[in-house]
Amino acid sequence: MNQLEQLKQFTTVVADTGDFQSMQAYTPRDATTNPSLILKAVQKAEYQPLLAQAVAQNAGKSSDEIIDQLLISFGIKILEIVPGRVSTETDARLSFDTEATVAKGRQLIALYEAAGISRERILIKIASTWEGIRAAEILEKEGIRCNMTLLFSLAQAAACAEAGAQLISPFVGRIYDWFKKQTGQEIFGADDPGVLSVKRIYNYYRKFDYKTEIMGASFRNTSQILELAGCDLLTISPDLLQKLSDSDTKISSKLNPETAKLSNLEKIEITEKSFRFLLNEDAMATEKLSEGIRLFCADTIKLEALIAGMR
Repeated sequence: MNQLEQLKQFTTVVADTGDFQSMQAYTPRDATTNPSLILKAVQKAEYQPLLAQAVAQNAGKSSDEIIDQLLISFGIKILEIVPGRVSTETDARLSFDTEATVAKGRQLIALYEAAGISRERILIKIASTWEGIRAAEILEKEGIRCNMTLLFSLAQAAACAEAGAQLISPFVGRIYDWFKKQTGQEIFGADDPGVLSVKRIYNYYRKFDYKTEIMGASFRNTSQILELAGCDLLTISPDLLQKLSDSDTKISSKLNPETAKLSNLEKIEITEKSFRFLLNEDAMATEKLSEGIRLFCADTIKLEALIAGMR
């Protein structure tokens, strides 16, 4: 049994890609996308017809509306492959606007439902800002499930859980990147700062009985993935899925609820003031959240430019 097959015994495996053709070989349950992955996908010859179709069928509509249709087109294709859910991201430029994020979440769900897709199969991805978390709280009460992304700290995770978010995506690799840049050192295995962050969140959620799912994301190597075996879900890029498939080395579960219950973590009181202070105290989380929003915004603008060139 290869490592991917072993991992599936402990954790739900999710494909982290917009390249739905590449995910078929790994039989993930769910799939996640983001603006960067969609931009990368539509530059491949096999996906350009999807972009051309979205532009042609929405002539006269704004670039924003065309991008929404493109996201839905990718989501529908992905759902033909995976038996579970697909995550579709809201425009990162709305990350500090609760009302606009709520409206965008409702709009995306309406487009999916118009295409015959049940909302239970969709996760709306929202940046884990204070405003984004408040938007998720509203959407969840309407039965619109949310995946809180760009999450780098326990304060963000605690706020998402209190808001009743369906799922969070703590970014392992980007945390690792930050500490590597700061220290000049590469830390692997159980001491990897990205791994430690997700373990802490897992222990916190299990200790205080939060129902929000934890999906480790943004991996740089298979070591990070294997150290989080036992996490609710892990979203993994095709290249790392292949590396796991190529290895038969035995793995074991690293996270479990029983150990989490014994952790000495204390409950965080989450208010807007405490959230903003705790996030500000965490230089890594503050910098990576801001950087992540900027990068997703930039890739959305590039996608808009591609569309403008086709009109």
